Amino acid sequence: MKVQGLNSSSKKTRNLIKTTFAELMQEKKELNKITVTELVKRADITRSTFYTHYDDIYEVAKDYELETIELLTCDDKILYSKQDILTYFDEIIVCLKKNEEIYKMLLSSNDTLFFLEKLQKMAIQKISLALKNISFSSNSYLELDVCFFVNGVVAELLKYFRERSDYDLDELLKNIKKWFEKIFD
Repeated sequence: MKVQGLNSSSKKTRNLIKTTFAELMQEKKELNKITVTELVKRADITRSTFYTHYDDIYEVAKDYELETIELLTCDDKILYSKQDILTYFDEIIVCLKKNEEIYKMLLSSNDTLFFLEKLQKMAIQKISLALKNISFSSNSYLELDVCFFVNGVVAELLKYFRERSDYDLDELLKNIKKWFEKIFD
């Protein structure tokens, strides 16, 4: 990221660039098909404005990735109980709802699957650690159970954001909690 201290104007410009990038991702479906020229024209900004904020298109994608990981993983928050984990699921859904349109655009492309793998690994680590601390350390298949659970949740959320799900986010949250309770009872 080039701009260090983001003032209000810089934040608006970065958001405009990122929103325009998400729109282009939805249309083009591939990151390598998006050009800076196309993005600046659509966003109605100059190339120098773009390059003040980002080095290239891939850095915009990386910025989205880091922002999303920060929002969804809550790395500084330690989960001490099953209730903490269920609350963590609530917080994730609130975040997804708040940014729903952006995620629908971004996740329409298969270029985002590597990014989802990173999120899955982070979620698996976070939930596994929490469950080990709670009292599941004797479960020799804990990591595998968490892996199946998180991968299933991510697959359902991906279907939702690609508009292929029969369920809304509230229904998915209800079922995520139900699945969690059944698997980790």
